[in-house]
Amino acid sequence: MSFVNTDGSPIATLMATGRTDIQTLTSEYEIFRGALANIFISPVLDKVTMLYDETIESYTQQNDSVTVTFSKSQKTETYDLLVGADGHYSKIRGAMLNAPPADQVHSEGVYIAYFTIKQDLLKGSKIAQGHNDTGGRCACLRPDPDPRGRTRAMLFNATWSSDTAARARLDNALRAGDEAYKDLMEELYADAGWLAPEILKGMRESDDFYCTHFAQTRSPKLQDGRVVLLGDAGHALPGLGTSLAITGAYILAGEILRSGGDIRVATKKYEELMLPFVEKQQKGDVQFAMQLVNPQTWWGIGIRNAVLRVVIGSGLVGLGMRLSAWMGFSEARVEMPEYPWPEGKGQ
Repeated sequence: MSFVNTDGSPIATLMATGRTDIQTLTSEYEIFRGALANIFISPVLDKVTMLYDETIESYTQQNDSVTVTFSKSQKTETYDLLVGADGHYSKIRGAMLNAPPADQVHSEGVYIAYFTIKQDLLKGSKIAQGHNDTGGRCACLRPDPDPRGRTRAMLFNATWSSDTAARARLDNALRAGDEAYKDLMEELYADAGWLAPEILKGMRESDDFYCTHFAQTRSPKLQDGRVVLLGDAGHALPGLGTSLAITGAYILAGEILRSGGDIRVATKKYEELMLPFVEKQQKGDVQFAMQLVNPQTWWGIGIRNAVLRVVIGSGLVGLGMRLSAWMGFSEARVEMPEYPWPEGKGQ
């Protein structure tokens, strides 16, 4: 990834490490969100009943089952297990804890919009580019493998916790929906430099717009018998959220298998493995780190650029990565047990 000036000239370029054990802020190993969703859902489409456009209104738990009431149809159904994977503001988590879901959400003050621009603004380059403007604004472009020539775009807005007015505007736009958030991005980036006009135009023409914010879910528990929390509903952690969701699903499934189908034993073991790791990782200050990378003022951006030139240009990043690998350091991850494969099921 290359950090660029307003005229597009590079400030510093951070290359990938080429390693699987140590990664910098960039990596040549990637799976896009849509492709990842297809990888998981395709093998089970003919095995699992899918019910779309519905949510859980409430549930009641018995010793041997859990009964749910659906929000739209108001129908009730009984299941062996209820998995709450309904995001930061999980209604299922709120019911489990008997508390408003927002009480467990810790905002990192970073808001992001993702979308695909239907033209190649990088002009064939395989190196992503990012440009910072005042007010914690950052526009990033990255190459897309689509042969039609497209660009993946991201608009970052980093705010301090003391800037309650800025956070309120962004939060309100998030709640109001995509169109409201697009309107706000057009307003906030109206005087931004670099390729801001082209990016905003591409945003309006995109058909895959998605906006969210960096936030931790700090839930004191991940299970209550036959009800369990998975993904952002139970343990959101910016930078590790997708990995944790996949890891959690693997552990939950493995523990159900290892327990012989005893759901309560399985969910308790899942919590014992996941919760300590999550709580340890959530002690970091993502907000401060994002402010260092996305300063609020021109002088702050100037200082950051000078640091980037020295640290990246001198090769200190690469040296640090090699030393970390030599000393045995690697990315934080949950220690995942090896579970027995089900008898009679081919691998």
